[in-house]
Amino acid sequence: MLAHTYLPRDLPAGAPLVVVLHGCTQSAGGYNRGAGWTSAADENGFAVLFPEQQRANNPNLCFNWFAPADTGRGGGEVLSVIQMIEALCRKHALDPRRVFVTGLSAGGAMTAALLAAYPEVFAGGAVIAGLPFGTASTVPEAFERMRTKSPFGADQLAALVRSASSHAGPWPTLSVWHGNADRTVDAGNAAALVDQWRGLQGLPAAPSATEKVAGHLRRVWRDGEGRDVIEEYVITSMGHGTPVHPVAANQGEAAGPYMLDAGISSTRRIVAFWKLDGGRKTAATTAAAAASPRVTAALPAVSPPRRGPAAPPVNKVQDVIEKALRSAGLMR
Repeated sequence: MLAHTYLPRDLPAGAPLVVVLHGCTQSAGGYNRGAGWTSAADENGFAVLFPEQQRANNPNLCFNWFAPADTGRGGGEVLSVIQMIEALCRKHALDPRRVFVTGLSAGGAMTAALLAAYPEVFAGGAVIAGLPFGTASTVPEAFERMRTKSPFGADQLAALVRSASSHAGPWPTLSVWHGNADRTVDAGNAAALVDQWRGLQGLPAAPSATEKVAGHLRRVWRDGEGRDVIEEYVITSMGHGTPVHPVAANQGEAAGPYMLDAGISSTRRIVAFWKLDGGRKTAATTAAAAASPRVTAALPAVSPPRRGPAAPPVNKVQDVIEKALRSAGLMR
């Protein structure tokens, strides 16, 4: 796995860090050109880390969100990302108490895995068109979960997260985004993800508040202190992808494959939910926003070799994955 980084000019010590995970068949730079995270970083004063999957680990560049060897604490891809975070925070004196993570699809499901395995590392997360943690452990199970909502109840889902670490402190906040016309990852997974984190937070099924934002449903759950700890956006008539708002060109967002113009910027809304929009307000140029993230040679992190039960031959797994991705419209 490669580590790409972006630091705005003159970023002060103690700045926050946002980790951004791309989806299948995507690159870190391509995802950023659609979602505009470097532009948001310039405007609000935070660093960005873009882990990038390699074909040696997954032939379709998906993060292995379902594999226990890659999602369990202390090893695999989640450990690689944690090592990148630790190295970046040390090198640039970033605030380890303000580390956030987001991702699309497989990157969204891996976001859920990171929040479960290392909850003490993250102040908040945002899952876009992803899945709850721990609901699949094999390729067939992963595709089954993508097609249908998790069969687990809220208590079972929360127990999966609790079993991932010995964490006893406060849980990260969570923002969940999903299109209600998604035919690749069933939208029921968003509801299951909310259920999973409601169980952890001890929150009721009914949201604390419901509103329409740019024509889309937003529900929010608040803790006993009135703090927003979970939010869910149901994006009307949107398929599989990240909601972007390219009309506002200075936001550095652009529509494209799986970067869908929904008239709402998930990037900017997530930044606000994490309360990162009170920092430096510097206008980002279009060129800076569209640029690929800089590569930091000092931060390479390679996922450990596959371990655990014997896997099917690589070419067989690849055939299964490619067939599913083609049927879902994710690959030609």
